[in-house]
Amino acid sequence: MAERWTRERRLEHTRGLLLEAAQEVFAEKGFTAATLDDIAYAAGYTKGAIYKHFSTKEELFLAVNEWYWQRYFDTFTEVVSAAQVGAHELDRIAELWQRLSDDRGAEHAALGMEFTLYLLRNPEARERVAARREQVVEALARFITEGMAQVGATLAIPPLTFARILVHTTDSVVLGTKLDDIDLHRPVLEMYMSVIKLP
Repeated sequence: MAERWTRERRLEHTRGLLLEAAQEVFAEKGFTAATLDDIAYAAGYTKGAIYKHFSTKEELFLAVNEWYWQRYFDTFTEVVSAAQVGAHELDRIAELWQRLSDDRGAEHAALGMEFTLYLLRNPEARERVAARREQVVEALARFITEGMAQVGATLAIPPLTFARILVHTTDSVVLGTKLDDIDLHRPVLEMYMSVIKLP
């Protein structure tokens, strides 16, 4: 007997398809040129389906971006929870970060920069999504705090500040690495680690 889908499961499935389509369309056309009609068409839905889940294109973009950060959290949880972070662990973390960056692609990093520029040029859009952007930073700060507690480490700067630095530098590391063909993941990781005091 086939499993019956609940309304919530159907909604979540639709949301996932919309996010996948949005990720592809944003990567192909950029944030500004991509339309909700393009995304709905790519997902096989109407634009009305998008509005059931996301009130604006900006909100949809941020939801796509949160997928990346969730992968980031999931990928590094095991490594961060190691008892000690030495050179070998830094190499491993840098390698994981590089792989995650490659999977995401430089186009997505450029897309993040495009969205930042869009928000700077459109104060009303920035205001509309300010709370959602802050949720991402707070979630990353919680992840950092929990990771630091697991290894008995402390931060030289507030976790929220560190989270903001990560959010605003990650795309730059990816794009700089691609542009100059010099891997910046490990050196930037060492800079990040400089604010972490290990036991």
